[in-house]
Amino acid sequence: MALDKILSIGGKPGLYKLLTQTRTGFVGESLLDGKRVSVGLRNNVSVLSEIAVYTLEEEVPLREVFQKIKTRENGGKTSVHHKDDKLRLEEYFFEVLPNYDEDRVYPSDIKKIVQWYNILHDNGIVDFSEKDDATNSEEE
Repeated sequence: MALDKILSIGGKPGLYKLLTQTRTGFVGESLLDGKRVSVGLRNNVSVLSEIAVYTLEEEVPLREVFQKIKTRENGGKTSVHHKDDKLRLEEYFFEVLPNYDEDRVYPSDIKKIVQWYNILHDNGIVDFSEKDDATNSEEE
């Protein structure tokens, strides 16, 4: 499943899989407990494929950050927990993305990224590569 089908809903914990769109919003399924929720257009909703992390040079797509975490952890879950203290999370994130902008990437953002990565890992969503036909045809 691609990150363009995974949602973060403001005010609701965890991540949600987009099931269907309706006239007034959409229906999502929690990746934490499998419960379905109906969400209106007034809710603050973010699609993971549209999120980027500030670095000192540019914005790095979240999928690239997830890929760096996956590489660092050899495909496993993170060595830190999202509830660890601020300093430990910042040290970990600095190892993953050394040039992240410390002024614009807050500890709460790092907590979300670590938590989201682990939720995706628990649900078997670990392919963070960009789907690109040109790349696939070159490999063949």
